[in-house]
Amino acid sequence: MPFSQIMDLPVLPSYIVCIVGNLIPIPFVYLFAGKFLKWGKDKKYIGKFCKWCLEKGNKAGAKIAEKAGRTSMFFALMLFVGIPLPGTGAWTGILAASFLDMGFKSATTAVTLGVILAGTIMMVASYLGFGLI
Repeated sequence: MPFSQIMDLPVLPSYIVCIVGNLIPIPFVYLFAGKFLKWGKDKKYIGKFCKWCLEKGNKAGAKIAEKAGRTSMFFALMLFVGIPLPGTGAWTGILAASFLDMGFKSATTAVTLGVILAGTIMMVASYLGFGLI
């Protein structure tokens, strides 16, 4: 969103492209990434990367599980993805959900709502921030 506003592109189409672009890989990450990373952690060339991704996913899963102490995992995952900070995006969130054995439908719905929330926050911040300049 910030780049779309710097380039003076229309806000709504840019927002939609950002949301859809974030959501396309979600089913693939949920269904296949964890299996691939577990398989690749002992491989010569990709082992370090796979271990790093597994650690990041497990750390995110622990953070989400900790936040879900008073609320449900669904809302904790949605907020984890929905707050636009580095490392808390849709891909990390869905990877963590797959490690936590959340159901596919519940996890993808929570991540989708989180992406919409984060996109809305960034759209408003970008539009207001760059609109003032």
